[in-house]
Amino acid sequence: MTILVTGAAGFIGFHLSQYLLVQQIDVIGIDNLNDYYEPGLKKSRLDQLGLYPNFVFHQADLKNKAEIDAIFERYQPTHVINLAAQAGVRYSIENPDAYVDSNLIGFMNILEACRHYPVNHLLYASSSSVYGGNTVVPFSTNAPVDHPVSLYAATKKANELMAHSYSHLYGIPTTGLRFFTVYGPWGRPDMAYFSFTRDILAGNPIKVFNHGKMERDFTYIDDIVEGIYRLVDKPPVAISDWDYRQ
Repeated sequence: MTILVTGAAGFIGFHLSQYLLVQQIDVIGIDNLNDYYEPGLKKSRLDQLGLYPNFVFHQADLKNKAEIDAIFERYQPTHVINLAAQAGVRYSIENPDAYVDSNLIGFMNILEACRHYPVNHLLYASSSSVYGGNTVVPFSTNAPVDHPVSLYAATKKANELMAHSYSHLYGIPTTGLRFFTVYGPWGRPDMAYFSFTRDILAGNPIKVFNHGKMERDFTYIDDIVEGIYRLVDKPPVAISDWDYRQ
């Protein structure tokens, strides 16, 4: 088994890669090391992963189709876990192009690579943000997700639709995972729990939005990693032999 992990220097990608490496699985890591937050943190994570002999890293951007195809051709991964994406909801208002490049064009290049270099299973990160303005809780996978309230959420919904169509057209087994705010060690410094901690230690007021009228779901990183790992060798089974190319 050889697993290609995109976003390997990111928070979830780092923890997942480390878990897979401990299981003696060969991991090919991809990350563009962008400066959305401190690149030094990403490089420190990669230093930890570099201690494992079964880890190989390539600094590459998903929007560069030629680079991605070359990596697939060279390593022929059996599984792909796509965690690379432009994160952040508010940032999508400031820099929408970054979300188109990474979350749409980048994901399309991954789908195309999985089409031309077939894999046993493609798992990819969607987001709880696709539930948008839904008020019925707890959320369900059967709930409508047609009203995203941010560009970030819209790109994640688009990923689900793109993966669904490629599964039907080309028989690529895909699984989308709607993560709910992941937290833990080595986490993203732009997340609320870090900014709250910094303000508390500095004796500053905590910034609370919407007058405090909000609820938020958090998921610990180890639970996310275990969930992904348990799904790696459980690709979805086609419910029909219908070929949409007919």
